[in-house]
Amino acid sequence: MFQFPKNSWLPIFHQAMQSGLLDSVSDKLEADSTAGKTIFPASKDIFKAFDLCDLDQLKVVLLGQDPYHGEGEANGLCFSVCEGIRTPPSLRNIFKELKNEYPSFDEKRSTDLSDWAEQGVLLINSVLTVERDKPASHSEYGWQAFTDYIISEISKHKNYVVFILLGKFAQSKVQLIDIGKHVVIAAAHPSPFSAHRGFLGSDVFRKCNSSIAFSGEEIVW
Repeated sequence: MFQFPKNSWLPIFHQAMQSGLLDSVSDKLEADSTAGKTIFPASKDIFKAFDLCDLDQLKVVLLGQDPYHGEGEANGLCFSVCEGIRTPPSLRNIFKELKNEYPSFDEKRSTDLSDWAEQGVLLINSVLTVERDKPASHSEYGWQAFTDYIISEISKHKNYVVFILLGKFAQSKVQLIDIGKHVVIAAAHPSPFSAHRGFLGSDVFRKCNSSIAFSGEEIVW
């Protein structure tokens, strides 16, 4: 069922599989498929974030909670939707904040954030699948054991990665990160329910670029 990325993530994925971290998820998704349930994103896109952002090129981790659950929305990158899909409210607020931080930013840019991933931004949700029209329906499937492992492995094997943690859920993952060698930038979630309580005006994207400026390769948001 799973299509693992064919890049420098592969050893980590193999170790996760050998450790049984994906057994529960695999069994539950197989049962859903047998029952005829519609799961997002498509199986080929479940690990798209890792396909597009090679571990060797990783600079930034932007952590979401779970995929969009509407038809055609989830594309394997947190906060991102494919071209032609109505811009979700959280992404609209992300673009609004980017416009605040970078006046030249085009809020009508593509809603597909693949270009961010290709620059070294890992756009992952803590839960990587969802049933159609049922938000957070896979929150107990076992995905978090896997994604927590991924975060821990990044913290262990990489140096000076910027972790952008938006909202209390993402911020709870700070315990997995070695803050002695990585940068953590925290702010409220960009959802309409919380964006005005600490996301809009947070300057998170400029702070991120300031943190990686020494590499000479800032992210073009």
